[in-house]
Amino acid sequence: MTNNPKGLSEYFANDPPSFFDELTNPKPREPQSEPEVNKPKTNMLASTFTGRYQPPEYVETADDAEEPIKVNDEVRNLWPSPAEQGKTGTGAPTHLVMPGLHIANDLPDPIGVAVNQHLGEAELLQRKILGVEDVTQDERGIRQLINAGCFRAAVNLTGRLLTIYGQGYGRSGQPAKHSPHSLQLWFTRLALLAKLGEYELLQAEAEPFGQLNALDVFYEFYPEMYSGKQGSIASFSFRLLLSEMPIYLGKPHLALDNLSKLHVISSEIKQHYEKSRNGNASEFWQRRSERVLHSIINCALMMKKYSMIDDIMGGMLLTRSSLTKEEQRSLYSAWGRIYLQIGDIFGAEQKFAVARRLREINTAPDLRDLVDKGLIAVAKNDFPEAYLIFQKALHLDSGNTMILNNMGVCLLYAGKLKDAINLYERAINLNPQKSLNESLLVNLSTLYELESNNSKVKKLNLLRLINRFKPDLNISVEICLKLQATN
Repeated sequence: MTNNPKGLSEYFANDPPSFFDELTNPKPREPQSEPEVNKPKTNMLASTFTGRYQPPEYVETADDAEEPIKVNDEVRNLWPSPAEQGKTGTGAPTHLVMPGLHIANDLPDPIGVAVNQHLGEAELLQRKILGVEDVTQDERGIRQLINAGCFRAAVNLTGRLLTIYGQGYGRSGQPAKHSPHSLQLWFTRLALLAKLGEYELLQAEAEPFGQLNALDVFYEFYPEMYSGKQGSIASFSFRLLLSEMPIYLGKPHLALDNLSKLHVISSEIKQHYEKSRNGNASEFWQRRSERVLHSIINCALMMKKYSMIDDIMGGMLLTRSSLTKEEQRSLYSAWGRIYLQIGDIFGAEQKFAVARRLREINTAPDLRDLVDKGLIAVAKNDFPEAYLIFQKALHLDSGNTMILNNMGVCLLYAGKLKDAINLYERAINLNPQKSLNESLLVNLSTLYELESNNSKVKKLNLLRLINRFKPDLNISVEICLKLQATN
């Protein structure tokens, strides 16, 4: 872990989903769902349906792959020290980072609790998931738990390892020494808490870190341990997570302030390497700077600052001469989907048209083209046509739950309730581990209620599947399945 400062960030840096996640790696993967309160809101379909139903999804996320440009630690870790920040007038901080766990016990398993309440102990015995005791007590164990989707168990393991570092329960406010390994453990823990929607605990445990500008998160603070080494001990992904954190707490204006500062420093570092004619390092920091801009656009979308989005997209992201045609195409496609989110169909069609022209000549429409076209059809309330388009897209990426979910939405609004239910049920039966995601579960539970007043039996069958195939959900089972919690 210490040899790879990015480490486990590939699993979490894109939470919550961004319109730009797919730019890091063109290979599609399953979209990560997040609590509905954090989704950019859309008025689409609101006039025809008032239930708790997820509208068509716009975002296809992708693995946040290892950074494609390889650089040495000096380039990767470069960040202005507290003393340098003081020279620029921002004020050199004098405090130290003294974190600690805010819970004494492990996070519970809410799915297991719900199964025990609604289905009983016999069904709970069918729940076979990895626990902390089932893996090695190190970062390899954390990776194993994360790969298995056991995020709460991974949080619990980070707690054990941080306790070994003297940063366990009750240690907040007490002096601590930091290393790349300990700070990566904290980054992993906080990113997992964000993913799981544990925002109260996230806020409490992240508070001591501030924006990672304290003296003791730089190598210079430990000359006896890191002789001559300079730069940030904390990873850039950790800084980005802390800057984005107010988004999870419903405070995008604070996140926008944090991210703007992060972007300024990232751009200054990029310019530093441009002046020294280090093109590889300059490109590395250019990409980091652009990743911050992606997050800024997500904040602007939540705050309805649409002119800011246009300024960044057209004036900053798309002006770089070194962009490949595929990178340009991805950006125009993302821009078009943003226009759809704000209800500007004509503007979206214009951006999608540019994206199509950037595709290789004489090639058939690919997944991006089809999803863009399908979303336009949905926006025009042509649900039968949208369904056919998404169906073609599904042939290119079978099992893509974003596409399946949108197909179900189209069937519902085309008046084919039973067909929508059958589609979701077939998807779950064919691949329960992938298809039992939050958006699809919310939608299917809503369809069950529309179909019959006696929907509880079917919802409990879904709970049985969740019990057997899902280690964790990002929102509570009761919300997902619209079940009444029992006392």
